[in-house]
Amino acid sequence: MLSALRDSLVGNTVAYTILVYALAAVIGLAIATVKIRGIGIGVTGVLFAAIILASLNLRVDHAVVDFVRDFGLVLFVFTIGLQLGPGFFASLRSDGLRMNLVALGIVISGAVATALTGWMFRIDPAASVGIFSGATTNTPSLGAAQETLVASGIVERVPDVVSVGYAVAYPIGILGIIITLLLLRRIFRVDPAAEAKAFADRKAAESPAPIKRTLLVENPNIEGLTVSAIPSIRESGVIISRIRHAGLDDAHPAVGSTPVRVGDLLLAVGSVEGLEELRVVVGRYSDVDLYRAPGPVSAKRVVVTRNEVVGKSLATLGLPAKFGVVVTRVIRGDLEMVASADRVLKYGDMLQIVGEADGLTQASSYLGNAVKDLQATNFLPVFAGIAVGVLAGVFPVAVPGLAAPMRLGIAGGALILAILLGRLGKVGPLVFYLPDSVSMALKEFGMLLFLASIGLKSGHGFFAAVLSPTGVKWMAAALLISIVPLVIFGIVCRLGLGLNFVQLSGLLAGSMTDPPALAFAGNITGSDAPGVAYATVYPLTMLLRIIVAQALAIGLMS
Repeated sequence: MLSALRDSLVGNTVAYTILVYALAAVIGLAIATVKIRGIGIGVTGVLFAAIILASLNLRVDHAVVDFVRDFGLVLFVFTIGLQLGPGFFASLRSDGLRMNLVALGIVISGAVATALTGWMFRIDPAASVGIFSGATTNTPSLGAAQETLVASGIVERVPDVVSVGYAVAYPIGILGIIITLLLLRRIFRVDPAAEAKAFADRKAAESPAPIKRTLLVENPNIEGLTVSAIPSIRESGVIISRIRHAGLDDAHPAVGSTPVRVGDLLLAVGSVEGLEELRVVVGRYSDVDLYRAPGPVSAKRVVVTRNEVVGKSLATLGLPAKFGVVVTRVIRGDLEMVASADRVLKYGDMLQIVGEADGLTQASSYLGNAVKDLQATNFLPVFAGIAVGVLAGVFPVAVPGLAAPMRLGIAGGALILAILLGRLGKVGPLVFYLPDSVSMALKEFGMLLFLASIGLKSGHGFFAAVLSPTGVKWMAAALLISIVPLVIFGIVCRLGLGLNFVQLSGLLAGSMTDPPALAFAGNITGSDAPGVAYATVYPLTMLLRIIVAQALAIGLMS
């Protein structure tokens, strides 16, 4: 029976290929479940499983492996780009600018360390290219570098030593950043719990959630003015949602055209500073809970799922004039914001709206509020974006000083376009939105395919390389490439920039685009807060590592 099964597989290339990839996934994901002190290698286990299978002579046709590798890579980076696009440009401001400059320094110093260690240890330039990507735990940069070597004509076919160098260096890269975080913690005698609390307190003070307060109108100068005409109402960023006129018991919606008189009570939503600014103009705070006052007014949360309203500001939509409702808050993911007039809506935003029953129903229908649609996936925008990204990636750009024109590569092109599309949210009739579950699945599936392909191509030479004197040199180079830039810039950030250890750990993990390192940072700080710094530098770092890997490949191999 086993003989017949083997003969059937040998005669069926498709079945054999699927079986090998499935085995790599099963074994690799089983390895991923193994954790030491809460730290595991995640989907990277598929890489080592594929290496083992290839070393056992389970080979797959190179053309098939190349296609699956590149397709998986594009799925991975495009999904990441859509996910990070909305916050990418914001990450370049304030603290984000400083952090991204540090990440830039780490990336460039890693490339310099690669060139120096290659010269010191006399490492094959092709291996150095793979070691750079592995030691910095950045898989997309490996694909981009390999693609560049072939597309530039420097080599007709990427030598396997590139993939072997990557596979040897990757676990060293993961170990390197963990060693760095522990070393910095010891050098600066950090109390992770205290640092995490200090960081949380600071963020809460910087970005407080909107609050509501009741204001009593006492200023005779605003007698007879409409809500929208109250002085400083726009500057304060406060939203007036309900009003109870003097002498009455019932509260009503407070749209822009609602008149205000002395003695009225107003329910205002905004920041502490904004509310105080408005109080100075209006009168004083009241202890009356206008939110629970009787009357024909209520609140409702509505999800934006109608394509026609996506990408438009609240001022443009004019909901108060159309339906007599007021939008007080916009909830986007974990962020709760005041519904300012210039707030542009994105697919999946949740709006807190206040009004009478009929108005709420009409506004809800107008905005969509089809919660089930949030779990539906429209693949048309996804593959349209991938197609354009691939075209952008293969377009050659001449760079002075380089022997061959620079290309973003299909990975770089897909990533940049996805970031732009994620930022825009909508282009014409196409809405670029993926449910969280789908986004995570595509990202993991793409990375699984890519890592399995890398392992199957490099596995037959992996163990021979590791156990040889050459392999020892590669691992030493990987350790230096990983640790030296991180330690130098970690000390600079702590002493020169005064970064909290929570920020620092997330920044260093993000500069290596290393999820296992982020998990480790979360464990030692007892907080999810390192993810904020990680996400701040991740998009630009990913892009920089792809570009620098291509430049390094051309420079070392020319």
